Amino acid sequence: MARNQLRAAARNCKLLPTIKINQVRIPLFHVDAFTEQPFRGNPAAVCFLDSWLDEGRLRKVAAENNLSETAFLVPTQAGYELRWFSPSCEVRLCGHATLASAHILLNLRQPQLDSVRFETRFHGTLTVKKAGEFLVMDFPALFPQPCANPPDIWPDALALQSPLSEVVEAGETYILIVDRPETVLNVRPNFALLRNLHPYVVAVTARGDDVDFVSRYFAPSYGIPEDPVTGSGHCILAPYWAKRLGKSKLHARQLSDRGGELWCEVAGDRVFLRGKAVLTLEGSLSI
Repeated sequence: MARNQLRAAARNCKLLPTIKINQVRIPLFHVDAFTEQPFRGNPAAVCFLDSWLDEGRLRKVAAENNLSETAFLVPTQAGYELRWFSPSCEVRLCGHATLASAHILLNLRQPQLDSVRFETRFHGTLTVKKAGEFLVMDFPALFPQPCANPPDIWPDALALQSPLSEVVEAGETYILIVDRPETVLNVRPNFALLRNLHPYVVAVTARGDDVDFVSRYFAPSYGIPEDPVTGSGHCILAPYWAKRLGKSKLHARQLSDRGGELWCEVAGDRVFLRGKAVLTLEGSLSI
């Protein structure tokens, strides 16, 4: 009797209608930039779009990736439009996610090309070219100026072990110059204090021993407590050290836990940043 009742109930059961959800599938890549070894350098996400999503969804995708930056690209006749988002907001300039984007395009998607042009919202056209095993980015030089009224928080905010030599600024970035690489390495940032500097971020730098200069970079108000390797920061650091050291070509190292290296050349109002990158993930994201 129970079995017959179940069969009758099954015949009388009405299935719920299927709800179709319009999903967008985004090709997604994770690339470690300014390194040739996986799990070093600065990881970036690269997303290819057919057309622009609204800004809210771009922010959500970047937050989902939860990396220093996510690069979004839309094709044009001459190349690609490019925007960068941190986990919390859009950023005006990003080096490592640009390098990551060029790595995917010039080595995986369009290996027949020798260069790629990116149109950006805040810094015009940026180009990246192949140079043997390296990629070379053509970026704007940002020349720092002495900081007239620097905030008096550095001893508490960074636990510096020696006095500051100088404080300069450019592009809403404070550059703190210290006496030796060990001082940079031993910085212990108080992210709550640094967050209060928004929209400013902070870089600490010193002349290097086996490289021209070293640095670390902190941007907690942008969702990036410590950036592993900062291409845009070297648009300021390279001109500073080029003038101070009297040379236009410099070898730089960022002393984050992951670490990374850049080769910089200052030429007039441009900085050429040379580095390598390695693919670590390839897939798609459904939203």
